[in-house]
This record gives sequence, C-alpha cells and structure tokens, in this order.
Amino acid sequence: MYRFLLSRQWVILTLLALALIPAMIELGFWQYHRHEHKVAQNSLISGNLAAKPVPVTDLTAPGHTVPRDDYWRRVTATGTFDPAHEVVVRRRTSIDDQVGFHVLTPFILKDGRALLVNRGWIPFGGDQRAFPDIPAAPKGEVTITGRLKADETSAASGIKDLRDLPPRQVMLINSAQQREELGRTVLGGYVEQISPEPAGGSPEQIPDPDDSSIGPHMAYAVQWWLFVAAVPVGWVILVRRELRDRAAAKAERSAADAESAQEPAAV
Repeated sequence: MYRFLLSRQWVILTLLALALIPAMIELGFWQYHRHEHKVAQNSLISGNLAAKPVPVTDLTAPGHTVPRDDYWRRVTATGTFDPAHEVVVRRRTSIDDQVGFHVLTPFILKDGRALLVNRGWIPFGGDQRAFPDIPAAPKGEVTITGRLKADETSAASGIKDLRDLPPRQVMLINSAQQREELGRTVLGGYVEQISPEPAGGSPEQIPDPDDSSIGPHMAYAVQWWLFVAAVPVGWVILVRRELRDRAAAKAERSAADAESAQEPAAV
C-alpha cells in the first residue's frame, strides 16, 4: 500500500520535509532571541534614562570604550564649548527623517580635557560640501546634561568612513579621530546634549531612544513554529490523498476489467 513512498518523487518530498523542520525551528529561535534582545534593550534604555545623572568622568575617561550597560546613561559636565573646533557629521536624519548634519562641538572641561558633545541636527545648506551656518553654542562656563554614547565605528554602525571630505566634516563620531584634530586629551565616547535646550530650537536635539516598541519578532517566532507543525500535517495529507487517488484509480481499473469480462465474445 505504501510502496509509492519509495519512489523518487516521494523520497525527495520526504527529505525536503525533514530538512525544513529543523531549519524552521532554528528560524523561530532566531526570531525569539531577537525578541529577547529587544526586550532587554528596552529595559536598559528605560532604566538608564530614569537613573540620576552622574558626572561624565565617573563613567568614561580618555581612551575608554563605553560599555553597552552605560549607553544612554545621563551624565553632567561643566566647562566651555570650543566652537573653533566644531565639526558636522554628514548624512544624519532629523525627527521627521530629513537628511542633514549633526553638530559635534568639543566641550572643554575644567581640567583641560575635552568631551565630544552632539548638540543636535541641522539641515543641509545649499551646498552640502560647504560648512553650514551653525547656531552658536552657549558662551562661557556652562553645565550640560546629556546621554552617554559609545564611539561610532564603521563595523558597529555600518556607516562607511569616507575620506577626502570637505573641511570640518566627518562621517563618524569618534573620540580617537577628534583627538588628533584637537591636539588635546579627549574622553572616550560622546554625549547627546539634553540641556540646556538651544535658543530657537536649533540645533534640533536628538530625542530619547524608543524604549516601548518590541517589534514583530515574537510573532515571527510563533509563525515559524506553526510552520514546523504544518509540515508533517501537510505530508500526511498528501500521503492520504495519494492513497485515495490510487485506490480510486484501482477501482476504476477493476470496474473496467469486470465490464470487459462480461461483454459477449464476437461471433
């Protein structure tokens, strides 16, 4: 009855079904782990944003790589902005997805060390290769608050670090690169400025990261696992259909043979 399962067509179909099951199980766990990562990241973001601000020098130092556990921690610093060494970061988007620049201004601490401060977004001017008009940073000594971030790298961000850019334009926010330009000690990582807020709302400050959306990853995981259950069910349905079709074909042949046997022989 089931000898047809040894045919080339059914062997291939069965092997394909057996290969799909572990592959879809793995895809389900991949999406589940992405869901777990997103939930953990949301928890980290909300916890760090809610934490009391601490002096930036408590969390970073020259050459320091900011660990993921410290991303988005609110920090404070007192010093003066250095607009003479200000640069802009190319191809950055605003809240409503317009492309422009981020304004990166060195902030000189009382001990002479520098902290990179991302003051926010400004639009492109008429000539993207020209240094844009930038709203002035606060003058004199000021205390700022911001979110701590790690240095950007091409490997982590996917942003290609282009060379031969126009003067005072960069692709990545990186303390090691800026140390060479400034000629002074620079703290590792950088800060996204939260306060004081800029006069006139420009530069447009970078909003808090989203800590509420978990994405569709859990739904995708369940979907893949449902597909796993569907494969053997589908295989069984196909086998039963094949048996039914073969039984019907056999019955038709038997009926035809019986009818043929009952016909009188020609004289």
